[in-house]
Amino acid sequence: MDSAAAISTPSSLCPSTPGWNLDRPFLTGQFYQVTKVTPGTTECKGFSVDSSSGADKAIGCYHATIQELIVIDDLLSILIGIEGRYISIKKVRGKEDAITFQVDASMDLALQEFAKRLFPLCESYILINQFVETRSQFKTGLVNHAFAAALRALLLDYQAMVAQLEHQFRLGKLSIQGLWFYCQPMMGSMQALSMVVKKAAANNCVGSAVLNLLQSQAKAMAGDHVVRSLLEKMSQSASTAYLGILERWVYEGVIDDPYGEFFIAENKSLQKESLTQDYDAKYWQQRYSLKDEIPSFLANAAETILITGKYLNVMRECGHSIQIPVAEKSKLTSAGPNHHYLECIKSAYDFASGELLNLVKNKYDLMGKLQSIKHYLLLDQGDFLVHFMDTAREELMKKPDEISVEKLQSLLDLAMRSTAAAADPCHEDLLCCVERTTLLKRLSTLKDLEISRSAPDSNDLEESLSITGLETFSLNYKVRWPLSLVISRKTLTKYQLIFRFLFHCKHVDRQLSGAWQVHQGLRKLDMQGTTVSVSSLLCRNMLKFINSLLHYLTFEVLEPNWHVMLSRLQTAKSIDEVIQYHDFFLDKCLRECLLLSPALLKKVERLKLICLQYAAATQRLITSSLDIADTDTLSNDSPRIEKYKNLKLRTPYQMLRLAPENVTVFESVLKFEKEFTFELHSLGPILSGGSRAEPYLTHLAQWILGVGKDQ
Repeated sequence: MDSAAAISTPSSLCPSTPGWNLDRPFLTGQFYQVTKVTPGTTECKGFSVDSSSGADKAIGCYHATIQELIVIDDLLSILIGIEGRYISIKKVRGKEDAITFQVDASMDLALQEFAKRLFPLCESYILINQFVETRSQFKTGLVNHAFAAALRALLLDYQAMVAQLEHQFRLGKLSIQGLWFYCQPMMGSMQALSMVVKKAAANNCVGSAVLNLLQSQAKAMAGDHVVRSLLEKMSQSASTAYLGILERWVYEGVIDDPYGEFFIAENKSLQKESLTQDYDAKYWQQRYSLKDEIPSFLANAAETILITGKYLNVMRECGHSIQIPVAEKSKLTSAGPNHHYLECIKSAYDFASGELLNLVKNKYDLMGKLQSIKHYLLLDQGDFLVHFMDTAREELMKKPDEISVEKLQSLLDLAMRSTAAAADPCHEDLLCCVERTTLLKRLSTLKDLEISRSAPDSNDLEESLSITGLETFSLNYKVRWPLSLVISRKTLTKYQLIFRFLFHCKHVDRQLSGAWQVHQGLRKLDMQGTTVSVSSLLCRNMLKFINSLLHYLTFEVLEPNWHVMLSRLQTAKSIDEVIQYHDFFLDKCLRECLLLSPALLKKVERLKLICLQYAAATQRLITSSLDIADTDTLSNDSPRIEKYKNLKLRTPYQMLRLAPENVTVFESVLKFEKEFTFELHSLGPILSGGSRAEPYLTHLAQWILGVGKDQ
């Protein structure tokens, strides 16, 4: 079976070539006898002498003049691939595309020499003709079809030349020397083309490979202007079909590639819905991708071509029917040396990029969505959160598995309608969700984040058995196509990580504020004992720590980076730049919010845990030791108030009797103070050590390490 049968194409739907076209070689021109080269056969560049040529009478029986006429007649037949009476064509068994010519051994030696000179031209014609026949089949692709059509047109000119020579021969005006003279101009071109078709057949080239082969061969023939011009013309003819596919892609965003020849591949299994569902969604990166084989004349513009079609495809997916206005002069008709096609591609890219950016910014209000996300997930407007935390506190105190998300959602909706958030047209897109793991555990599962994993502890990934909804509560946001290109599941997850950290810091701040109110109530009652004073100072330092941390997160990290991102988005030229700036903003915020530094984050989480434990124990310890009820419900002339005021007037004997109770409270306060101070001071070396590589740690150190210095 010849090379035609070995050609394959990615398309399984292309029509098949009728079997009779392959099984009956006399209909295709491939009717040469197969012969086996033996040591007894003399060969020289495809030329061999054989005494058994099949003729009734040996040519040597004729006079030299008659022999010349017979040889010219045979050569005119051989020139178009038809065997003569004394010159035959043989295919060598076991050798692909190998052809040998056999002549009658009794032929005049001078005529044999002239015939031998013409055999390369005959062989080139036969190889090109076979290539045209095999590459005209459906499965070989549009580029091969176009190349074969160009070769067929060339062969028609060649056959016309042979017909004219035959006409001169019939008139008795053609000698063997004249035949050689007229055939010489075609030999270089035909041999160059035969080399191309040999390589194309040997490598089963299709699509881009054919174009690259023609381009490389044209460059290799730079010294022969005629041959180079011919190969460039063939390259332009073959690229016409390819440019048709390219034109639809860069002007409509459609891949019209029935034989899989285009250098852009489409993965239809990746759907745009995955952007809002899958953290690792690869839709934008891999739905359309570049293949390895790219035409050399498009190599430098391949990325631009890919992006142009992707932008147009997004608009088409939105139902926004748009087509680039193409003037007749801007059509991709040829890939000539003037590089006009590159200018067409650049203009198509500029139009598609600007049109999609305007569509996303104006019709789908990208900036409004981002601002809305900032209000809720970055706590830019926290009034709704205060209302929500007040009403949902009881539900959030439960374990994650016991929390009713529906109840939380209704409480969130109530909080939104009761605050300034009701004026936001996007507030209905906000949703509640409850995670099942702590923030540290969730961060450890996101392998794509550049998390510093130096010196991990054995207890890093241990889940706390006492986690509640306050540690796992988060917000989600409904995003629709095409905004999901920018606000994907991955970017929303990063927003949620920052929200969970901020939300828990707000919770700690609220708990400490409650403890501070207890101390203020005691101060109102003029109870300034040692225990109360020490506890009050500790509570103030804890409040200063958590407020400093919140100030750093909001005013030193989120706000400056947000404004930088907004200014960049205003100057963005394409949706890819918008995605890049948005991702850079989130990654920078994650890093500067300490979420990518486990060592620092664990220290901060430990400090917050101590604050929460202290706040929970404050009222129980202090109020129980002083036997204080809800002081807000007591009047100034209440007998119980008088009792508390008289505590200062007790005698030393009375104070000694109270000592065991106060000592327990005092020791508990000192224990919290010792743990808090130790953890806070241990932050110093970590922040100092990393501040040189990460300058933002300097700002954090300035805010946090000043806590407690006034003790």
